[in-house]
Amino acid sequence: MNGRNDESILEPTRPIIDPHHHLWDLSRRVAASAAPRDPFDDVRVHTPRYLLDELLADLNSGHNIRATVHLECDSMYRASGANEMAPVGETEFVNGIAAMGASGTYGDGRPCAGIVGYADLTLGSRVMAVLEAHTMAGGGRFRGIRQSAAYDADPNVVAPSPRRRPGLLRDAGFREGFRCLARFGLSFDAWLLEPQLPDLIDLARAFPDTPICLDHVGAPLGTGVYAGKRADRFHIWRANIELLAQCENVYVKLGGLGMHYAAFPSYMAEPPASSAQLADEWRPFIDACIEAFSPSRAMFESNFPVDALTCNYAKLWNAFKLLARPYSEDEKHELFFATAARFYRLQV
Repeated sequence: MNGRNDESILEPTRPIIDPHHHLWDLSRRVAASAAPRDPFDDVRVHTPRYLLDELLADLNSGHNIRATVHLECDSMYRASGANEMAPVGETEFVNGIAAMGASGTYGDGRPCAGIVGYADLTLGSRVMAVLEAHTMAGGGRFRGIRQSAAYDADPNVVAPSPRRRPGLLRDAGFREGFRCLARFGLSFDAWLLEPQLPDLIDLARAFPDTPICLDHVGAPLGTGVYAGKRADRFHIWRANIELLAQCENVYVKLGGLGMHYAAFPSYMAEPPASSAQLADEWRPFIDACIEAFSPSRAMFESNFPVDALTCNYAKLWNAFKLLARPYSEDEKHELFFATAARFYRLQV
C-alpha cells in the first residue's frame, strides 16, 4: 500500500531536514489480542520493519533530504539492567545508525543527525542519571526527550498505556524531572492530543527557558467519541494553538496528519490520495500553525513510517511543498530546513 510514487518530485533541489521519523523492527513481536484494538496495529502490520535500508529508500526517493532527526518509539530497549535505563538502548542503537550515515558510505545525507529519546520524567531528580546516560550514548547527537502524554478517556481514540495518564504534564513529579532537562541543555518534544493542549500551555509558561516542540500540530481528533467533530472543534484547537504560540520557547511540527487520529478521508484510502488532496485536507491546520508560530518556529515533518498508512514519503513532501507555495523563498527555507536545524542544533 502507498509504496510506488506516481508523481513527479516538486522542487527536487530544495534542501530538507526531516525532523521526525522512527526506526524499528516489530517483525518478531506478537500482536496483542486485548480489546480494544490499538489503532497502531495497522502501522505494525503495514510496516513491521523500518531500519536503515527502508529509511534510505525513502530518503533517496527524489527529495533533497540533507539530514534527519530520530524520535523515540520504544525501539531496541536494553533487555537487562535497571528498568529506567532500558530506553538508553534505543539511543545506542540510533547512534550506531547515525555513525553509519556519517561515514558517507550511503550518500551525502545524514540520517539520525539528531536523536530524541525517552526518559520517565516522573522519576523526578532521579532522572538525571538517565539523561546523563542518554547524552553519553548519543555521541554528541542526543538532543532531547519525548515522553508521550497522549491520553483520552475513550480507548478507541488512543489505547491505554501505563506510561500515560490524565494530567501528566501538570504532575509535580513529572515537572521535577522536566526541570532537569535544562541542566543538560535538552529540549522536550510534546506528543499529546488536541484536548490536552491547555496542559502544554501551562507547562511552557512554567518553564520558559526550556525549548519545547509540539509534535503533529497538536493532534486534532476525528475518531472515537470525536468522530465527525474535527471541523466543529477546529476553533477550540486554533485558540489553544494561538495561546501556545505566545510562549516563545515553543515550536511546532507540521505533520502527523496522516495518522488515524484526525480521520481524514485520505487515511488508508484506496487508491491512495494525491499530494494535492493531502494538501487540501491538511491546509487549515498547517496554515493556522504557520500563522501562529511563524516560519521561524515551524517545521515540516514526515512522521514516517507511521504516516505511510496515508501516503508514501515522496508524495508527503510534495504535499508539503504545495502547502508552502504562498510563502517567500526565505520562509520556505525556514519551514523545510532552518527551523529544524536551529531547534535541534544540527550542523549540516
